[in-house]
Amino acid sequence: MKQSLPQLGHLDREVCGTLELAEQHEWWLTNGKGGYAGGTVAGTLTRRYHGLLIAPFHSHLQRNLLFAKADAELLDGDRVTPLHSNRWGSGTVEPQGHLAIESFRLDGRMPVWRYRLDDLLIEARIWMEYGRHSTSLAWRLLENPAERKVELRVRLLTNVRDHHGITGFENNSPSFQTSDRELDISYPDCPTLHFHSRCGEVQSADYWVEDFDLPAERDRGLSNLDRHLCVGYMTFPIHAGHWVGLTASIEEDEPAYYMEDAMRRFQARDLAMLTRAKITVPELIQAPAWIDQLILATDSFVIRNEQDVHGRDAVVAGYPWFGEWGRDSMIALPGLMLATGRYRQARSLLLGYLPLVDGGMLPNFFPGNGEAPQYNTADAALWFIEAWRAYFSAINDLPSLAYAWPILRQIIEHYRKGTRHGIGMDVSDGLLRAGETGVQLTWMDARAGDNVITPRTGKPVEINALWYNALQTMEYFAHVLKDEQCAKEYAAMAARTRVGFQRFVRPKHNGLFDVLDAPAGKNDDIRPNQIFAVSLPFTPLDPDVRQDVVAICARHLLTPCGLRSLAPASPDYRAHYQGDVWSRDSAYHQGTVWAWLLGHYALAEYRVSGNAERALSRLEGLQSHLNKAGLGTVSEIFDGDAPHTARGCPAQAWSVACTLDAWLKLRRAQSKNEKEYRHEQTRSVA
Repeated sequence: MKQSLPQLGHLDREVCGTLELAEQHEWWLTNGKGGYAGGTVAGTLTRRYHGLLIAPFHSHLQRNLLFAKADAELLDGDRVTPLHSNRWGSGTVEPQGHLAIESFRLDGRMPVWRYRLDDLLIEARIWMEYGRHSTSLAWRLLENPAERKVELRVRLLTNVRDHHGITGFENNSPSFQTSDRELDISYPDCPTLHFHSRCGEVQSADYWVEDFDLPAERDRGLSNLDRHLCVGYMTFPIHAGHWVGLTASIEEDEPAYYMEDAMRRFQARDLAMLTRAKITVPELIQAPAWIDQLILATDSFVIRNEQDVHGRDAVVAGYPWFGEWGRDSMIALPGLMLATGRYRQARSLLLGYLPLVDGGMLPNFFPGNGEAPQYNTADAALWFIEAWRAYFSAINDLPSLAYAWPILRQIIEHYRKGTRHGIGMDVSDGLLRAGETGVQLTWMDARAGDNVITPRTGKPVEINALWYNALQTMEYFAHVLKDEQCAKEYAAMAARTRVGFQRFVRPKHNGLFDVLDAPAGKNDDIRPNQIFAVSLPFTPLDPDVRQDVVAICARHLLTPCGLRSLAPASPDYRAHYQGDVWSRDSAYHQGTVWAWLLGHYALAEYRVSGNAERALSRLEGLQSHLNKAGLGTVSEIFDGDAPHTARGCPAQAWSVACTLDAWLKLRRAQSKNEKEYRHEQTRSVA
């Protein structure tokens, strides 16, 4: 099977040369260790998170900006032409190197720029070494008909700050060590940052470049001015057809690779990842290019938590600002790992969470400063059981399931008897209640200070859909493990919960209530949480009610890029996710579209219609999105109103994972339907 990398994200001169448009397109790279790099196609910094090497060096979640920017310029005799752009606090943009960008594209995941300078054509690429905190930048001349002698000079801008912060003025200057084609920068309490190249000259420097303007932070109501320290310059002769460049790294044993070799290794790994996925999951063999791109995107979120005593695999919920979240990890696991054949990593993640279960609960939030994880979610443990079901369905790993069985039983027992934050089963109807003042336990978890924006104390519909699904799953596991007494117990509990779940059904075919037994009674807001009662493998609903749920979601919530979190007719509906922290948090679940829900909607629609082709078409709205915002990946959220501008985190794990997982399941269903149709046609002819 011959495999090639997808070629998406093509942007022409019109987009690249228009600053506002070029800044709306971002590239992101990761290294499998929690480090990342990212920036705009224009080359400007617009976020505090933009930089060429952001890496953790105490905790895999405590990331720091180290290498901020590489400002390149072409030296052609006495002529100096910038290939970079900068925004300044004064409002000016100087220089304007983006005007020289002829095109941009992704070669797999690798960002590629082409700059046209009269008769010269220059290509630039960036990549990160997997498993190492290092970033490489390379340039080559593609066209130089007059064969002029030209050089490339690169200004190196560094920092040492938390990636969430802005540089203060108390930063200590680093120490410098310069050798042949190498520059080492040592800030206090920070690993040494090594710059090295195989050609060219190195010149050290020591001055602050002040007043970088970060418009994306200003739009978020946050501090928008930053500064970075210039530590030196690297100058390379640049020849037609030959790559030159540099590597920035905090690894002690970073070898001086040839640029071509390092580049090929990065691309070979991506090719191997695609090939492995298609060999392991045959339905992916004929997948379109945008699905291939999603397969590559999944790799960005799976990391190895080397600080954990168990050395477990983990999931970063999103780039650039999210860390590890228990809920997100379990929701994303099927799409990130099972749909791509990463069964070993799925097993590692699932087993790694077993010792973290406490009081029947899974930790939801892992602070980046080494503090204890926070157990503040009612659904993460239930998604954990669903992740085990998906894993066992994919690989039939009976020993691992048997090992996990006592912990999974503890989850059910604690939820049945009651655990933290008022989470527990109501014996009168078999439903789970959850919530207490000031705590938000569902995925609709936005808070502004002590104010919970979408309080859902009571019996939330998706929590109980997950509860029923978990009970049915546990009955199935009990049969597999030949624990028939437990199987009977879970079957009885599921039967009671199924009866109690009918309380969610609204009259007159209006879908499901969002919350029962809330302080104010039943909450009849039209929200997407009801879709899980249809999309999960085990549903407590009769077929006609399932159809009503899908119809209601389609009528009020469905958009090309996800489901709205609240129907537009609601007085609390917010059409746009914009403004300061309060404005954004208050809009987060009040109409904002969530991409991860689109996969669940597509699966639910197929479940009621049996039309896999139509359900697959629902996912295609995200195909064009891969060429926007975070290029080659899927954003966290979108505006509720058209044109549904991408907002929030530009690369979100569950957005990618749920889309890919749904596509794979629906493609399997489509193939099965086609085979059955051909079989029926053959029988008819016979």
